[in-house]
Amino acid sequence: MAFLWIALVVFSMIGGGEAAGEVGVCYGLKGDNLPPPPQVVALFKQYGIQNIRLFNPEPPVLDALAGTGIAVMLGVLNADIPVIASSQAAAQQWFEANVAPYLNSVNFSYITVGNEVIPGGDGTTIPGAMQNLYAVLTANNLPIKVSTVLPISVLGTSYPPSTGCFTAELDGVMRAILAVLVQIQSPLMINVYPYFAYASDPINIRLDYALFTVNGTVVQDGPLSYSNLFDAMVDAFIWAMEKAGGGEVGVVVAETGWPSLGNQNLTSPEIAGIYNRNLFNHIKENGTPKRPTDKVDGYFFALFNENQKPGPFIEQNWGLFYPDMTPVYPVFAAAPAPGPA
Repeated sequence: MAFLWIALVVFSMIGGGEAAGEVGVCYGLKGDNLPPPPQVVALFKQYGIQNIRLFNPEPPVLDALAGTGIAVMLGVLNADIPVIASSQAAAQQWFEANVAPYLNSVNFSYITVGNEVIPGGDGTTIPGAMQNLYAVLTANNLPIKVSTVLPISVLGTSYPPSTGCFTAELDGVMRAILAVLVQIQSPLMINVYPYFAYASDPINIRLDYALFTVNGTVVQDGPLSYSNLFDAMVDAFIWAMEKAGGGEVGVVVAETGWPSLGNQNLTSPEIAGIYNRNLFNHIKENGTPKRPTDKVDGYFFALFNENQKPGPFIEQNWGLFYPDMTPVYPVFAAAPAPGPA
């Protein structure tokens, strides 16, 4: 498949309307062989990457991003959420330490309060932390969106998509989170991984359905027709949000991707490349069957293969690039080198 060119602009959304969806990349640093941030920023420029996600404040990265205009989704560490939720003064202190020093030079698009805090953790402080950070940003006249990032496992059911609903245990906290997002007009961030759904049930889930290569309908859900698993997973979230009072809240896919190594014939650079290239085109051109005119912004996970990521070997092989900054497979195209003067 031919290389894909990128032209990205900063895009603030609840729903994207007819505008193209935005594509970004998650920039993690769990490796002992990763290039220094200034070289990574040069890589962003080389490949036209204009939206990135940082999982927590990283001063060397933020310093390197100064003056680039690259839009930054900045994460709050899960451990910091209870303190930020305790008072607006605590949120102000976090802001002063992690955002204020860079306001004149870094383009912050989102602040995300935690990553996959629920299920498994206490999500009851997330709404308060979001409200306090939003109050601080508003007091400083900053148009930065505030949200939180959730995995598909917050759903009790997801198939077919119209049955999507949050687990009974999480329904209360999800209603509280969505109420805040309605109030502050921000989207919910979701992590969507067709790879894991396929890998857990390759007998019943078709690979072509997971890779956007189906011609025709695989799942018919009432009037809605699904030809790819990504849309079905996103719409299951949207149905669940509607049932919990968040029907007007948009979604942004904060992570998605496909590993290139680590699970035998289910993972290869070829398969990962097919998924990510097709995802790129899909995000730029299409909404979902439930919200066909609302494009869904999405962030590839991840920028690099990170050799210190904990867990099984597969966790170290999600990168679009090797640590030497060569592509694992082509998705973004490098800008042509300038010709002779």
